[in-house]
Amino acid sequence: MSNPFVTVRYPALFLLALQALSGEMLKPPTERFYQEHLKQFESSLEKRQRFLRIDAIEGMKGKVRAGHVYIKNERARKEPPDGLIHHWEGAVFIPGVTVGQVLGLIQDYDRHKKLYAPEVIDSKTLRRDGNRFQVRLRLLKKKVMTVVLETEHAIEYKPINATRWESVAHTTKVSEVDDAGSAREKEQAPGHGHGFVWRLDSYWRFEQADGGVYVECSSLTLSRDAPLFFTPMIRPIIDNLPEESLRGVLTKTRDALKR
Repeated sequence: MSNPFVTVRYPALFLLALQALSGEMLKPPTERFYQEHLKQFESSLEKRQRFLRIDAIEGMKGKVRAGHVYIKNERARKEPPDGLIHHWEGAVFIPGVTVGQVLGLIQDYDRHKKLYAPEVIDSKTLRRDGNRFQVRLRLLKKKVMTVVLETEHAIEYKPINATRWESVAHTTKVSEVDDAGSAREKEQAPGHGHGFVWRLDSYWRFEQADGGVYVECSSLTLSRDAPLFFTPMIRPIIDNLPEESLRGVLTKTRDALKR
C-alpha cells in the first residue's frame, strides 16, 4: 500500500473506504466502453510494424535480453464511466529454451496452481480444441484486503511462423467468492462485489531469437473506480494489482524455464 499513513493512523476511515467498495455493480455503459477499447487496441496490434512492441523502444530488447523485466503503464487516455482501464505492457527473455518449450509450459493450465502460486489458487483445463483452450482459474488478489475470484478464460494460440507465436486470452467469467474455502463459500453473480477486477484480457507474443525466447504481454484489466472521497486510499490498491500480477507471471514463467 503506497499510503500507510492512512491505514495506520486512521484505521476506521480505511475500513469505511473498503466498505464503500462493496456492492458495486458493473454497468452496461462501462462494459461497452471497455469492449470498444479492446477493439481499438486489437486494431493497433494488427497495424503494428514490428512483431514485438519492445522492438520499437530503442535499446530495450538488449536490456530485456540481459535480464531486465520490462514493465510499463500504458494508461488509457479516457476512462469508462464508473470504471478504470489498466493497461500494462511487459516482457522478459528466457535463455536456452525454444518457443515450443515455452508454449508447453504455459499451455499446461492444470499446473498453473503450482507455477503461479499464491496468486493462482486452483487451475484446470476445461476444454481443448487444437490451439483453443477454455480454462478455469481461481485467483487470489491481496492488497491490504483479500479478494478471491472464480474466473474462466477463452484462450487461442496462433503460429505466425516457426519461431513466432501469439495468443489472446479473454475472460468469459469473473465472480468474486465470499468466504472462499470455508463451508460458507458463495460465489457472487458476475459484475457484483468490490469490483477490483471485472474483466481480464491479455495479448501475448512469443519470439524465439538470440538463443532463447522473448515473452511479451499486453495486459488489460477493467475495474471499478474509487469513490471520490476515498480515492487517495483506494486508487493505489486498484492501480497496483494488475502491474504486480503481470510482473509475477512473467518472472515466474522465466524462472520455471530458465536454465
